[in-house]
Amino acid sequence: MPRQVVLATHNEHKVHELQQILGGAGLDLEVLTMSAFPEVADVAETEVSFAGNATLKAAAVAAATGLPALADDSGLSVDVLGGSPGIFSARWSGRHGGAELSRAEKDARNLQLLLDQLADVPDAHRGGAFRCAAALVAPGEEPVVVEGRLDGVIGGAPAGENGFGYDPVFVPEGRQRTLAEHSDEEKNAISHRGRAFRAMVPHLQTLV
Repeated sequence: MPRQVVLATHNEHKVHELQQILGGAGLDLEVLTMSAFPEVADVAETEVSFAGNATLKAAAVAAATGLPALADDSGLSVDVLGGSPGIFSARWSGRHGGAELSRAEKDARNLQLLLDQLADVPDAHRGGAFRCAAALVAPGEEPVVVEGRLDGVIGGAPAGENGFGYDPVFVPEGRQRTLAEHSDEEKNAISHRGRAFRAMVPHLQTLV
C-alpha cells in the first residue's frame, strides 16, 4: 500500500496544480487532500515569510492527522511595491464589509487593486516575481523547506482563462503570454510552485 501524504490546503486550484506536478514525479505516494479531513480547521497564516507560513501549515496538519503533510505559501512580489503584495497576496484588497466572497471574487479584487496601483508605472519598472516556499513535515521529523521562483513582468490588463490569482497579468521572463494563457503543462514546467515541488521530490522519496 502506498505511503500517504496530505496536501495542507483547501484551495482547489492549488490541489489540482500540485497533484499534476507530483503525479509527474513517479512517486509511489497516495496524495490526500484536506477534504479527507473535514474536522481539521484552516490554519491562520501568522508568520512573516513564505517559508514560515508553509511550515506552520504543514506542521499543524501533520499534528492533526498523524500523517506527513506538504504545504506551500506563495505569492507575487512586485519590485516597485517593495516586494508587496508578498505574503499578503491572497488578501491584498483586504476585507469588504465582512462579506464572505468567493475565491474568484477575492482574486478579481486583488488583481484589480494591483493594476490600479501600477496604472502609472511604465513597462520598464513593472518587474516582479512569483515566489513559493514548500514545506514537508512528517510527525517526529524536522521540517524540510525548499523554494521556487519565477521572474517576469506585470502586464497592463488581464489575459487568459487558464489560471487563478495574479496569473492573468503575469508575463514570465522571456515570454509574450501571461501565465493564464499557458496550458497546465506549460505552466507547471516553469512556475514557482512547479520548481519548488520538483525540488521537494527527493525528500518525498524518503517517505516511500
